[in-house]
Amino acid sequence: MTELDTFIPKDESGITNGNVKYEITKGDTEAALGLNGQFDPFKARVLEHPVTEVGTLIHLLKSCLGTGILAMPLAFKCSGLLVGVIATIIESIICTHCAYILVVCAHELYKRSGRTAMTFADVAEEACRRGPPWSKKYSGLARRMVDIGIFITYFGTCSAYSVIVAKNFDKVTGYYWGTLDVRIYLLILLVPLIILCYVPNLKYLTPVSMIANGFMGVGILITLYYLVIDLPPIKSEQLTADITQFPTFFSITIFALEAIGVVMPLENNMRRPQKFIGLAGVLNQGLSVVTILYILVGFLGYLKFGNTTQANVTLNLPEDAYAAQAVQILIGLAIFCTFGLQFFICLEIAWNGLKGYFKKHATLANYVLRTVMVIVAVGIAIGVPTIGPFISLIGALCFSFLGLVIPILIEIVTFWEKGFGKYNWKIYKNIIVIAVGLLALIFGTKSAIEDIIDMYTSKPESMFFKNLTSLFNVSDSSMLNLKGNTSTILGNLTNLDN
Repeated sequence: MTELDTFIPKDESGITNGNVKYEITKGDTEAALGLNGQFDPFKARVLEHPVTEVGTLIHLLKSCLGTGILAMPLAFKCSGLLVGVIATIIESIICTHCAYILVVCAHELYKRSGRTAMTFADVAEEACRRGPPWSKKYSGLARRMVDIGIFITYFGTCSAYSVIVAKNFDKVTGYYWGTLDVRIYLLILLVPLIILCYVPNLKYLTPVSMIANGFMGVGILITLYYLVIDLPPIKSEQLTADITQFPTFFSITIFALEAIGVVMPLENNMRRPQKFIGLAGVLNQGLSVVTILYILVGFLGYLKFGNTTQANVTLNLPEDAYAAQAVQILIGLAIFCTFGLQFFICLEIAWNGLKGYFKKHATLANYVLRTVMVIVAVGIAIGVPTIGPFISLIGALCFSFLGLVIPILIEIVTFWEKGFGKYNWKIYKNIIVIAVGLLALIFGTKSAIEDIIDMYTSKPESMFFKNLTSLFNVSDSSMLNLKGNTSTILGNLTNLDN
């Protein structure tokens, strides 16, 4: 069983006439029941290739240390150095807690349902089905909400990835042969992305994923080298930033930190799932390391480049340095390869909802769907070819709801009858987290949309078709001359006819 198999929300083929049918994995029945006769899902779980705690920690770090870390300097630019450090720690605690309680709820629901593994959507559905009477009718809605949330999140991420790839490649080729409009690059990338997404099965992308991880690791190490050399002194005005930019900081940081999509796949493949949570569990260890690295890159990046910090810090590296150019190419290739992995998550969700309509020509329909989805993803990127507001929009609109609000709602429903601790302290805690998630959703989305609108209203010269003119070196005066010559030729042709 691959990580994707445990992550992708499955269809509801096991539900007939309102009755749920589960296939329990064959294991050691006596060990699974335990001494007290209660079902132990961890002893009943049978995996072909179980993963150790160390292996799970490595997978968690690999999943989190992606493109988000390259946007952290921009996040610190929007918050200031001092506020950025404190706010990143607080935000990391909130994100880690929400991922933590999702796994806690899953472990509780394992015992109630007799299952040994669940996806994110399964947890949401089972929480409602086995929760209080009023929640049972919302079980199907809960699954669909998670499905849709995951699809929108990772489909938007695919669009953002295509922009990052285009800008990274343009940084290098532009130095030698002249800069192209990013939209032209996106059109050039469209065909290679379609070919990449025609790979029939995710397992064939495993070598590509390993290569991408190597490229990303080397690229980040070289970037860190550039960040630590010749650091300027800290200026007082860099410690804080305008409060109106804080929603952008929060949205970018939650995009970078959020690991809710990989939590259940990693837990489902562990040899000892109990070790995933706990004070010194794999989840806390991994996200603590990620938080420290994100703060380090964000702090150093903004300190190094100041107000010139770009949405992808690699774009700030010197254009004429071979090592910096290598970073652009390596990270561009790494993200290009990662596009395929993100795309397969969206493809499986969409195909599960549509495959029932195309039983006769399933393969053809599947590849048509792949083509359309890539075209739409790149089309969105062409419409919004900017990294910062795009990442901010995904973080605010998707991750704040999927990663903060939904896990809290799952916890409330799961433990409704068991209680919420002494003085119901968990209720007050959940109200605070939901409030933070909704504020991020509202103000972060508003800020990102305003930035996108401002990109079109304040910089009309950057529009696509005007750049097409400059691409082919057609000036306004030459266009006027062309019009004049055309009129003369048409006039001569008219005289000949007469």
